[in-house]
Amino acid sequence: MFFFVELGQDCHIVGGSLYDAIHDGVRKGYGEGYLRNSIVGHPLERVNTGDNAPAVVHLALVPGDKLTLHMTAKGGGSENMSALKMLKPSDGLQGVKDFILDTVRQAGPNACPPIIVGVGIGGTFEKSALLAKKSLFRPIGHRNPLPEIAALEVEIMELSNKLGIGPQGMGGRTTALDVKIEIYPSHIASLPVAVNINCHASRHKEAVL
Repeated sequence: MFFFVELGQDCHIVGGSLYDAIHDGVRKGYGEGYLRNSIVGHPLERVNTGDNAPAVVHLALVPGDKLTLHMTAKGGGSENMSALKMLKPSDGLQGVKDFILDTVRQAGPNACPPIIVGVGIGGTFEKSALLAKKSLFRPIGHRNPLPEIAALEVEIMELSNKLGIGPQGMGGRTTALDVKIEIYPSHIASLPVAVNINCHASRHKEAVL
């Protein structure tokens, strides 16, 4: 369970920890919904926590007096097919396209296509990954406001669908339902690109308090 939380700078959390409240909410929701326990407490020892906590929480301080929670329940199959690469600036736009398409191609049937492809370009190593993950919260068909990036989203979606992977890897013209791209300024010597793949079951919700 992943959360992107926007905390208004005039919003004050009282009575306990925001992180603890989120983790408790995950425990309650998964328990009452009889959903599968999918979290291990130690990545190497692999012992299940039994309650799907803790969640992964990314917190941003924003103007205003509201608390906004963006939540997604994302499967491991598509997450495992995601990738990040530190390209050279000289690789340029073509290098970016090639890396994204190579990632989609290598994912094949393992990501449960048709997929939604989230891409983060720029920033730093970790920033590009966050951009890619956050882009997946945009509705299908909702384009980046920058015309050149919106056009790139459409182009890469079309190229992905020409790979012929198709639903569940059985072949066909629909490999990607959509491509979402977010960008951020980066160092003159770096061109980070992250690709975060989501399966066709795009489960996400937003709450504003």
